[in-house]
Amino acid sequence: MKLQKFPRFLAVVILFYAVIEILFKLDVVNGYLLHIINLSLIYVILATSLNLINGITGQFSLGHMGFAGVGAYVSAALSTLVFKLSPSKPGDMLVFVGCIVAGGLAAAVVGLLIGFPSLRLKGDYLAIVTLGFGEIIRTAFNNLDVVGGPRGLLGIPKFSNFTTIIIASALSVVVIRNLIQSSHGRAMLSIRENEVAAELVGIDTTRYKVMAFTFGAFFAGIAGGLLAHLIQLAHPTQFGFIKSVEVLIMIYAGGVGSITGSILAAFGLTFLSEGLRLGIRSLADATGLPIGGEWRMVIYALLLIFIMLFRNEGLMGTKESKIIELPEVE
Repeated sequence: MKLQKFPRFLAVVILFYAVIEILFKLDVVNGYLLHIINLSLIYVILATSLNLINGITGQFSLGHMGFAGVGAYVSAALSTLVFKLSPSKPGDMLVFVGCIVAGGLAAAVVGLLIGFPSLRLKGDYLAIVTLGFGEIIRTAFNNLDVVGGPRGLLGIPKFSNFTTIIIASALSVVVIRNLIQSSHGRAMLSIRENEVAAELVGIDTTRYKVMAFTFGAFFAGIAGGLLAHLIQLAHPTQFGFIKSVEVLIMIYAGGVGSITGSILAAFGLTFLSEGLRLGIRSLADATGLPIGGEWRMVIYALLLIFIMLFRNEGLMGTKESKIIELPEVE
């Protein structure tokens, strides 16, 4: 792999980082808005990693947040233990990175173990199996007292910040996009287009489906670890079926197979959901109507129905922006 020129994507990331940092120091961007931006960046990792499975390889996974839960609990448990043993160390950030990577690797191992038996299935059967495994993971954490059980894992050190999250998001997009451009990525795309034809030309379809599943689980684990260290809590309800559906909606709204679409949808839908929550709360306070924040999901769902009716290929379809221009594979 040869770097022929500085990728536009990384230039845009650096510019975005600089602008947000300047606006934050000028108090134009407050802590609340920065928190929503951090959540959006975490959802970028989740959406692009799920797109590798659903959009690029053509599988249908419904348990993606289960892998995020594995990454969150493993990384949070490790960092919490280290923090208790030594509250302040010069290498805290290195420890944090190690814990996040460990959480990603744990999620990848779980994805590998789940992938081998389940990815021989197709279509609805695969969706049901992945949904079941996702719920098994959530229920296991809900019943394990060693990680807090239904109370969740508390006291997680707040290591995640705008800098660490944007670096992790950018690296995730670069790695996933380069994987798609590689020969392995082309094999995954061939499975999406026609699995039978791919098998006939000698592609080991099971191997590449498991590979996509494992890579997707790894990055989901990274995202889960970042989320846990951002809100300082890992709770089973954060990684249930509804959250998996939210990530699934992002990739279908952005465009199945489009990394650019996943990024735009992750930002757009995160801000939209939060904006609807605040808008409904303000309406309830102003009118005295007995409406709660859960009504935002009704409006959210209606907007998505309109998107699917009038642009069912999503925002970007399978197209990529020229900004997502990464090193070519030779």
